[in-house]
Amino acid sequence: MKLLEGKSAIVTGSGRGIGRAIARLFAEHGARVVVNDLEGDIAEGVAAEIGEAGGSAVACVGSVTAPEFPEKVVRTAVEEFGRLDILVNNAGYTWDGVIQNVTDEMWQAMIDVHLTAPFRIIRAAAPYMREPAKAELAEGRRIHRKIINVSSTSGVAGNPGQVNYSAGKMGIVGVTKTLAKEWGRFSINVNAVAYGFIETRLTAAKEEHNRARVGEIEVELGIPEQMRQMAMRMIPLGRAGTPEEAAGPVLFLASPLSDYVTGHVLLVTGGSYV
Repeated sequence: MKLLEGKSAIVTGSGRGIGRAIARLFAEHGARVVVNDLEGDIAEGVAAEIGEAGGSAVACVGSVTAPEFPEKVVRTAVEEFGRLDILVNNAGYTWDGVIQNVTDEMWQAMIDVHLTAPFRIIRAAAPYMREPAKAELAEGRRIHRKIINVSSTSGVAGNPGQVNYSAGKMGIVGVTKTLAKEWGRFSINVNAVAYGFIETRLTAAKEEHNRARVGEIEVELGIPEQMRQMAMRMIPLGRAGTPEEAAGPVLFLASPLSDYVTGHVLLVTGGSYV
């Protein structure tokens, strides 16, 4: 059974990790997907993978924080697929430090990517989600559209060394709950997933020296191995999650199975923070 047959979806930050797993899973369930990454070859590669597997995808390259990006990505979905049914605000990275060491640049970068960018993309998507819904309701039809914002346990519970990241991730929870109230009458479900320890570049061992370049910024990613092992011991399931396991709950929230779920933050944590 394909849960997203005929739907059009945008997944930001879908060149790697959780976003890539979401894009691939959506395509497996019949969605046509806009794949986004900062690097063109990465985004094009994921779109090609989806096409080779029998799905439909197109790449939209760029930074979600760029002023022109929200209109660009929404226009890509509408021009390529004729509609916009699902929006997943997933793009992001970490730039960690204890508060006395967090610069204004580090603070603003996290607010920009985790809070301001999703807000702007949702605003750009409004005409293509609200207006069709109004016409459908006038005809007595109820068709659900879905927005899923990616938060974190750092946002809902806090995390030492991530005051900037935590602020952005809690902020998007406020956006989610407010928008669920504003757009519920249009049958637009707005939910969030809050991830715990999922194996990606952001949670790999710091000793591996993974780095991300965002514009002129190069940020070292990862967690010291000792802290990784301590964190895993606190997870009831006893291990980190995979990107594919992280994608499943997003599929649920994007599908008709969640048509009566809105304004909710779904913890995907292996049992932590419950």
